Amino acid sequence: MERTIFDKIWDGHTIGPPAGETDLVLVDRILLHERTGGVALKSLLARDIPVRDPNHVFAVMDHIVDTFPGRTSETLMPTGKDFIIATREGARAAGIRLFDLDSPDQGIVHVISPELGIVLPGTTLICPDSHTCSQGALGALAWGIGSTEAEHALATSTLRVQRPKRMRLTISGRLALGVTAKDLALALLGRFGVGGAAGHIVEYAGSAVEALDIEQRLTLCNMGTEFAAFSAIIAPDATTVDYVKGRRYAPVGDDWDRAVNDWLALRSDADAIFDIELAFDASDVAPMVTWGTTPQQVVAIDGAVPAADEVGKAMVEGYQRALHYMGLEPGTAMESLKIDAAFIGSCTNSRISDLRRAAAILDGRKVAPGVKAICVPGSSNVKRQAEEEGLHRVFQRAGFEWRESGCSMCFFAGGESFGPQERVVSSTNRNFESRQGPGTRTHLASPETVAASAIAGHIADPRKLEI
Repeated sequence: MERTIFDKIWDGHTIGPPAGETDLVLVDRILLHERTGGVALKSLLARDIPVRDPNHVFAVMDHIVDTFPGRTSETLMPTGKDFIIATREGARAAGIRLFDLDSPDQGIVHVISPELGIVLPGTTLICPDSHTCSQGALGALAWGIGSTEAEHALATSTLRVQRPKRMRLTISGRLALGVTAKDLALALLGRFGVGGAAGHIVEYAGSAVEALDIEQRLTLCNMGTEFAAFSAIIAPDATTVDYVKGRRYAPVGDDWDRAVNDWLALRSDADAIFDIELAFDASDVAPMVTWGTTPQQVVAIDGAVPAADEVGKAMVEGYQRALHYMGLEPGTAMESLKIDAAFIGSCTNSRISDLRRAAAILDGRKVAPGVKAICVPGSSNVKRQAEEEGLHRVFQRAGFEWRESGCSMCFFAGGESFGPQERVVSSTNRNFESRQGPGTRTHLASPETVAASAIAGHIADPRKLEI
């Protein structure tokens, strides 16, 4: 039987005979962060249950930590310190690797895992975080779980999982100059909707996907959870192999040669059957920006807030509420919207290539008066590399705050936030009501669009700036 890449990984990790709709799956890697991981570790310790394979578990401080220079375990979030201490103590007791606040490898979990080679093609990887699907960009089967599932996996290295259906999204053409993987991800959500992949594992394929580098693929797969997918995956190729080689936890010697042979064979068979096949042409995608309160409420940056009869039946629900929350009227040009803040960060767009592209726009320019601009590198390694290249000085001279790595300002958990009714253009992944602070109005876009908008003082097309 011809199989998809997903089938090959899943079948290779299924323990015992197929059990029908639900299988017992071997888990190769478990990632934890302090917001949910500490809870799972504490629960196991309370029941005197050991972690089955500590060498395959990695924990990091990223979600609740402050990102201000000189930060400590004390946080703006009232109970943040408790989460941090619980994770620190739990990791120490369980004997698992912890990338603590003072670690040179600390960072957002979905950023440090690829950069350290924790996630590898063909592996199964889980984390109590919905954006774990990002890591499917390297040809891994990576998905988000809950704290209770994390406890089970920590204790047994397995999970009972309902087998998802298969979807292939073939993206032809090539992205135009000045258009990014973030724009592509938003364009896909605008076309197919936030529920378009519910219950499915999405394989991204086609010439446009093959042309993306790994960091762009990570951005594309990251937004798979906004697509309601179980996860997303891209077949490993020479680009993947080049990226993984030499990473800390990557194979070496003869193991490396064997692994590469396996990885390059890990692709969907020519006649593999998918439950859903979708196609999309990337050639005409423009820089995109959201206007509403879900990622599917999105238009090209030179467009306008759509009228009710333009959004499609599937998106009518919540339309008026989104307009009211965002303080918008149909027909308003996106580029006419003045902004109060600009944010570059998150597991979607905070890698070194994101910062380089944003810095190219900011170089020699100033953030508009009255705009609060913040850049949060995705990891301490990214921050260090950016500083070695002098990118931090470009951001600071332009008027951006330069922060420590973490999930700060991507979601509001009781700590730092933007203000009520402040309009923010953001490189993050969700624009739900109050996602970046109570009453904050978030417009999702690429780092380039965030940088251009910060300079202009309103939502702006980065293609119109000479670089």
